[in-house]
Amino acid sequence: MSKTMLSRKWVLLDFIHRCNNFRFFKQIHAQLLTSGIVRDELVVNKVAEFLGKFVEFVEYGCDILKQNDWCISSFPSNLLISSYASSDMPRAAFLVYRRIVRDGFMPDRYTFPVVLKSCTKFLGSGEGRQVHGVVVKMGFKGDVFVGNSLVHFYSVCGDFCAATRVFDDMLVRDVVSWTGLISGYVRAGLFDEAVALFLRMDVRPNVASFVSVLVACGRMGYLSLGKGIHGLIFKRVGMDLVVGNVIMDMYVKCECLSEAKQIFDELPGRDIVSWTTMISGLVQCEHPKESLELFHKMHGSGIEPDRFLLTTVLSACASLGALDYGRWINEYIYLRGIKCDTHIGTAMIDMYAKCGCVEMALQTFNGMPYKNVYTWNALLGGLAMHGHGHEVLKHFEEMIKSGMRPNEVTFLSILTACCHSGLVDEGRRYFYQMVRQYNLSPRLEHYGCMVDMLCRAELLDEAQELIKIMPMSPDVRIWGALLSACKASGNIELSQEILDRLLEHETQDSGVYVLLSNIYATNQRWAEVTRVRRLMKGKGIKKAPGSSLIEVDGKAYEFLAGDTSHPQNEDVHILLNILANQVYLEGHFSVPFLII
Repeated sequence: MSKTMLSRKWVLLDFIHRCNNFRFFKQIHAQLLTSGIVRDELVVNKVAEFLGKFVEFVEYGCDILKQNDWCISSFPSNLLISSYASSDMPRAAFLVYRRIVRDGFMPDRYTFPVVLKSCTKFLGSGEGRQVHGVVVKMGFKGDVFVGNSLVHFYSVCGDFCAATRVFDDMLVRDVVSWTGLISGYVRAGLFDEAVALFLRMDVRPNVASFVSVLVACGRMGYLSLGKGIHGLIFKRVGMDLVVGNVIMDMYVKCECLSEAKQIFDELPGRDIVSWTTMISGLVQCEHPKESLELFHKMHGSGIEPDRFLLTTVLSACASLGALDYGRWINEYIYLRGIKCDTHIGTAMIDMYAKCGCVEMALQTFNGMPYKNVYTWNALLGGLAMHGHGHEVLKHFEEMIKSGMRPNEVTFLSILTACCHSGLVDEGRRYFYQMVRQYNLSPRLEHYGCMVDMLCRAELLDEAQELIKIMPMSPDVRIWGALLSACKASGNIELSQEILDRLLEHETQDSGVYVLLSNIYATNQRWAEVTRVRRLMKGKGIKKAPGSSLIEVDGKAYEFLAGDTSHPQNEDVHILLNILANQVYLEGHFSVPFLII
């Protein structure tokens, strides 16, 4: 090549490098054609790199590639396919592959992985199977890189029979092969299969292998294995942020909050995933007070919560009845311009309902453009909780008219509303409607609501008949409902029968024993009272102390009956006595009383 041609070549290469306009590139292409350097290997590679940025000009790119000798190098073709596979239109990569093969291109071991990557991204199951057929015909079945791509493709598409078959047929498997199938099992929720495959590994696991199997351990509650993997990670790869988050999530899912908190404290840094994992874990393990304290700490550190975390925090507010905090979250969402999707909207309805603000719950519900079954359930459950039985039934009919299909939780709210509002006929009707019209099988909770409703209506015989035909054994709550009815009617004989059933259950619930003791005491059967108390003592059952919870300046405070440990205990009692005297002076009580 002459100096002039060489100089022109470098000038045109520089033009291509700086070009960001397809119209300008066509002018450069014309210069490449007229100068005769369009077939230069370096030039072709640079042209393919540029064309990879313009996925809308697939045919133009294929026409340029067709002008070159396929036998010289497969790199430009593979580069163009790879660029398109990584774009927002991965299907274009498969179209390029199909076109250039038709034009005479022979794919190699570097072609198939990028084509399969594109099929994986647009879930092209049929296209990927076609590529698999070509792989077998051309003899690349034993290539580990191609095999790994096939395993990953079939795993993402959910065809685990094919993924496992490819994996088993591989002559050589590396850590990517094992990890690809393990992570595929985890994504599909096949956690036991993922753990079993991990335990079969005959190569040294990498970080991705550990991360995938830890997720499986967390979902299945395999704490011992999870701890063992934690130890291996500590010895082999160390603790970075991603691995630390996954280990913490595993401990949270296994309800080992102390270990999760230790990992959280030892993390080299914390991102939104770290905070979300720990806060949501506290909420799931019924520690809402601690979750709000941690959220407050996170907010002080400058990290902005996402929608998922805000939903979790609203759930904690609902559990605590922390209305002020919930309102602050609502205002935060509004001021930050965060989209109030169905998840946040449903959590907000639940929070307002459980905090007693039924009107705000209804306002939030009516302001939502789209509602799913969980949104309806949150509203119906909130209304039922506050005894608005007729409102629940009215909204349920609106739900049906809107085309939304109710689920088991929906009917649980309906039955709860009927129970609390004394709507016995309606409760019976909806219970049978659940079974006959919607083909839903009542759970223990549904039968519990029905028994409670019948007992409150003093229909003990019907309640007992329902218990007899239940497909499962009654739990302690159902016996408790019967006991309450026995207390109201003075039915000592049935109370004795229930005591015998409770002894079979080996229940640790103190409430039913206390209720039974009170029934005997009311009827002056002191020997039976003593027997019940001895049973409680023998079983180590203690009456759970009553508690109350208040919110002051966005912080929740819990007080247990008989607990004097609060630093402002004396001030609290002085104020309570002042309030008690005020209530007496206003004529609400006939005699004054003193709180000690």
